[in-house]
Amino acid sequence: MRTLLTKIRNTLAPQASLPAAARMERLSDRRGLPALDPGPQAIVKACTAWLCAAQDHSSSKDGGVARDYSLLTGWSSSYPETTGYIIPTVIALAQRTGDDALHGRARRMLDWCVAIQFPEGGFQGGKIDSTPRVPVTFNTGQILLGLAAGVAAYGEAYQDAMHRAATWLRDSQDADGCWRRHPTPFASAGDKAYETHVAWGLFEADRVAPGHGYGAAGLRQVDWALTKQRPNGWFASNCLDNPLLPLTHTIGYALRGLLEAHRFSARAGLLDAAARTGTSVAKAVRDDGYLAGRLGPDFQPGAGYACLTGSAQNAHCLFLLYQLTGERRYLDAGRRLNRFVRRSISIDGPAHARGGVKGSFPVDGDYGTWAYLNWAAKFCIDANLLEMEIGDA
Repeated sequence: MRTLLTKIRNTLAPQASLPAAARMERLSDRRGLPALDPGPQAIVKACTAWLCAAQDHSSSKDGGVARDYSLLTGWSSSYPETTGYIIPTVIALAQRTGDDALHGRARRMLDWCVAIQFPEGGFQGGKIDSTPRVPVTFNTGQILLGLAAGVAAYGEAYQDAMHRAATWLRDSQDADGCWRRHPTPFASAGDKAYETHVAWGLFEADRVAPGHGYGAAGLRQVDWALTKQRPNGWFASNCLDNPLLPLTHTIGYALRGLLEAHRFSARAGLLDAAARTGTSVAKAVRDDGYLAGRLGPDFQPGAGYACLTGSAQNAHCLFLLYQLTGERRYLDAGRRLNRFVRRSISIDGPAHARGGVKGSFPVDGDYGTWAYLNWAAKFCIDANLLEMEIGDA
């Protein structure tokens, strides 16, 4: 009995020291998802408002978007990497709604990114106040997505910064297509197949400024990444911290990069490769939309929680596959994923949580633990916008 009581005390003690909001969120999640699905339109509205709040409440007060709201520590400082790829989403929302305030927010994000760019063209990893402050391939590629969108929407004010970032990526690439010279200090060492998402940034730069070899460099990386793909679509060397059990977040990055490479080049083999990964992801989605946050080499569950970021990313990719192939299984799996994520989001709760998307469900899972992540909200908006665009197919 004493041993049992000791185990109970050891289990409860760490939870007892948590702030009340964290304890309540954990308890709520452990009860399961609510039955109500707010629907895509309500979720897009709520997540957009949360991203605006994250920009307004960033502890660094610089025009960037706070990395997260932590149930333990509150609003964080701004996060250059994800602010970069939030920009295209905010521009798309501004154009969709005609909301000049959203255009203003996108411009402030862009201006901040330009202000923190290293002279050689790269961008730092981590939050704005993280150290070491060194240029990082992956983060530069994500900010390049925003700069290219800024050039397309607002013109030459962002053109120089875009060219410097794209040129830096193009010229720092190894001969085999992999980027190895400027790894992030905030993830485990080693090659990263998910840098197909960096290649996507180069495709966007090439679209608005062709003739500089940006797209060709992106395709070289994608061809290298395909050497890491297994016949079932699983990628080796494809995680922040555990290549044997990659996060659905990094699987989603790799898959999106493949899809964008196909959309840029029209190479049929790239669509085939994307379909291999997408088919296996779709099979791993349960009927209720749950997708384990990590997937092993046979796409078997490798975690006891959902990585909501990865679920939203993969939903978007499956919708793109549906649009490209007409295969209904992708649409159905994407809708299940989106529905699961939507049910995890509060649209009428406390201000810090309203429209926020947690890193994990339950909230104490090991991805973005106890926090609402800005990139999770961004990917949720993207996936729900595309679901609405597809409509009642």
